[in-house]
Amino acid sequence: QVQVVESGGGLVQPGGSLRLSCLASGKIFSINAMGWYRPVPGNQRELVAAITSGRFTDYTDSVKGRFTISRDNAKNTVYLQMNSLKPDDTAVYYCNIQGTTWDLREFNYWGQGTQVTVSS
Repeated sequence: QVQVVESGGGLVQPGGSLRLSCLASGKIFSINAMGWYRPVPGNQRELVAAITSGRFTDYTDSVKGRFTISRDNAKNTVYLQMNSLKPDDTAVYYCNIQGTTWDLREFNYWGQGTQVTVSS
């Protein structure tokens, strides 16, 4: 019912920038939280950044001041602007979208992931 597709990953040198995009499509009535995650040891995912429908944002400490999350509600899209990238930022970044479908069912979908590699 809902599809989530990320784009914008790639290879960048330390200190460089990338912008990730995540588009949600399908039978969407409203979108609440949108976020970006990356894997951490223990087969879990760390919240990198999140934004609510009221545009409240939250970031993990390691990216504060370097990453900026934003959303375009008209396009059902969330962005992650990544500046001053470090090798430790290398990871597959996953988008998560939570909301409600046309028939008022809550949904929670993940994208397929986009690879970010920071290396000289």
